[in-house]
Amino acid sequence: MKTIVILTGSGISAESGVPTFRDNGGLWCSHRIEDVATPEAYLRNPALVQEFYNMRRKQLKEVKPNAAHLALAELAAQWDGKYFLITQNVDDLHERAGEGKTLGDGFALWHMHGELRKARCGVSEEIFPWDENITVETRCPCCKKPGRLRPHIVWFGEMPLYMDRIYHALRDCDLFLSIGTSGNVYPAAGFVHEVRASGRGHTVELNMEPSNGHTLFEEKIYGPATRVVPEYVTRILAGAIL
Repeated sequence: MKTIVILTGSGISAESGVPTFRDNGGLWCSHRIEDVATPEAYLRNPALVQEFYNMRRKQLKEVKPNAAHLALAELAAQWDGKYFLITQNVDDLHERAGEGKTLGDGFALWHMHGELRKARCGVSEEIFPWDENITVETRCPCCKKPGRLRPHIVWFGEMPLYMDRIYHALRDCDLFLSIGTSGNVYPAAGFVHEVRASGRGHTVELNMEPSNGHTLFEEKIYGPATRVVPEYVTRILAGAIL
């Protein structure tokens, strides 16, 4: 039974209209990352941070999965081995692409940086589905107190999610695809090292342009995600890769 592990970054959602991680000048949706994406920023100005994520959550209603998301969902539906999809993205486009499809027991989707459509209690760590705005007055569903509910997002300085499962999958995979990533953000930028160290998996970069770690990949294909991802998935399902 062959195992595929796929890492996706902001480049796969950019063609759907989702703003990329960093805009020009080190800004993120017109905000300095230090002002909206750190625990210190939240303590300093929780209202600003909540409003920033409210805006991003609202943007999800204006975008939809593109051909790259749909191709990966089709691969998940047809692959008869294990299939692990790791995303750095906090949008829900992978989930929406897979709606209506039957996915096997060997499939898992891990949002290592959290999810916009979820909220978390800052005290109990309980996680809730969440589509509405959060303000400093919003009462937490579990403790019933205001000011304790935060976006379920991994900020700079916090530990990404699912890391034990991710590293186990990387060490055991037969094919590793890195899609739409810059190679700047760790630990995700180091995943290709894990696969190479295992001596087992074939490593592939699918990107608009070479990432910082492009020399570590055995196969590299560059172009828009909406073109290169469906083409590569077709090769996998035709048996040309594994």
